[in-house]
Amino acid sequence: MHKTTIAAGLAAVSVLALSGCKQQAAPTATNSGSAMAAAGAGIDGTWKADLASVQINQKPDELLLQDGKFSCKTCSPAYELAADGAFHPVKRPYADSMAVKVDDDHHVTLISKKGDTQVGMTKYAVSPDGKTLTIDFTDTSVPNGKPVTGGLTETRAADAPNGAHMVSGSWKIDKYTNVSDEGLKVTYKTDGDMLHMSAANGVSYDAKLDGTDAPIKGDTAGTTASVKKTGDNTYEETDKRDGKVLTVTTTMLGADGKLHVSTEDKRDGSSMKYDASKA
Repeated sequence: MHKTTIAAGLAAVSVLALSGCKQQAAPTATNSGSAMAAAGAGIDGTWKADLASVQINQKPDELLLQDGKFSCKTCSPAYELAADGAFHPVKRPYADSMAVKVDDDHHVTLISKKGDTQVGMTKYAVSPDGKTLTIDFTDTSVPNGKPVTGGLTETRAADAPNGAHMVSGSWKIDKYTNVSDEGLKVTYKTDGDMLHMSAANGVSYDAKLDGTDAPIKGDTAGTTASVKKTGDNTYEETDKRDGKVLTVTTTMLGADGKLHVSTEDKRDGSSMKYDASKA
């Protein structure tokens, strides 16, 4: 559940859509997980997620690179493909082909395309002692949008099987080391019963505050968003794809002037929390 976009609103969250784990709204981090902001007094403007406040609760990622094949059992959806550097067809929301290149016994590069367009690249690097996995990603899945770049580290939770590449095994996310502003910033504007969102990476939506599904512009997977008010300065946003709920996000505007955001992935029960401040 690596979100390449932390707070770029709802569908701006590309969950390593391209690099290997979950694919929800456009990870995000985005990734979202998705992230929405409440509508109400003082909410209009641009917000930036605090990377240091991010808390993620999820099962360890399970990767396996062995006998010429690379697989991710815990990805949504799970997949397996030949690790021969060539592009192979995949059925994923934001990509229809992927290539895995084994750079050496500690490094792997994963590239994703949709049609002839590269939409993401992830580089995996295992530390010399085999205990830390560093992931660097570039997400270019939003047409005419700005790339989201960043990195995170994971710690080994289970060893690689005998004879498998060092990237194999179970990995528990540690922390994001960096995410570009395109993955952290989102702008909101309220207008009567409407909430207008535009994320720094290029996605946007115009949603009624009555729970009606609204299309997410720039989301090539056809994800929709619905937003409704659930209390004073508290809002709930639901992401769907093909009519199925992906994530539910609750955002509260606190007395401290910050947005307190929590997202649950309904597919596997994983969750993310973070705070955002006016940029």
